[in-house]
Amino acid sequence: MTPESEADAARHAAKMARKKAARDRMMATKTGEKGLIIVHTGPGKGKSSSGFGMILRAIAHDMPCAVVQFIKGSWDTGERRLITTHFGDLCRFVASGEGFTWETQDRARDIAAARAGWEKAKELIRDPEIRMVLLDEINIALRYGYLDLDEVLAFLRDEKPEMTHVILTGRNAAEALIEAADLVTEMTLVKHPFRAGIKAQPGVEF
Repeated sequence: MTPESEADAARHAAKMARKKAARDRMMATKTGEKGLIIVHTGPGKGKSSSGFGMILRAIAHDMPCAVVQFIKGSWDTGERRLITTHFGDLCRFVASGEGFTWETQDRARDIAAARAGWEKAKELIRDPEIRMVLLDEINIALRYGYLDLDEVLAFLRDEKPEMTHVILTGRNAAEALIEAADLVTEMTLVKHPFRAGIKAQPGVEF
């Protein structure tokens, strides 16, 4: 190693040491734990994928969890196959809904399916054994008025167990939900193959 490269390496090591010390000081102040309300929203792809990634993390930690899939309940999705086939002992999977509203074209049926899904979701969230619940695409049900936003917010505030994590996905999350949440991520659409005529494909979209 040349003297110049040795000096560069020493400067880098010193910089990283300072960064680690600052990081350690910051982490020492973060000692709290709580069950989080987590929102994944925005027009970009990845909201449900991120939610299911968190469910798989919970499974890997032997944490009992559950999924209630609103809207896409009739779809044969990869995540549904994987969880029900391999992890049914740790993760309960509830499919509610029969597709997007333009597919069913029956508002009363959509509302009934969403209500049934929400009733099941409340039961799962109340269960003290379950540590994480994913409410996939519930934001769509809320946006279309299939579920009452105030009711959902009141339940999360008053009845969610202290250490239970609840993830709510779907674009156009309500401002009141964003305000109530502990962690909010907005997926930004930069580029999508659908605009170039590419259809939804297994392993990517479902």
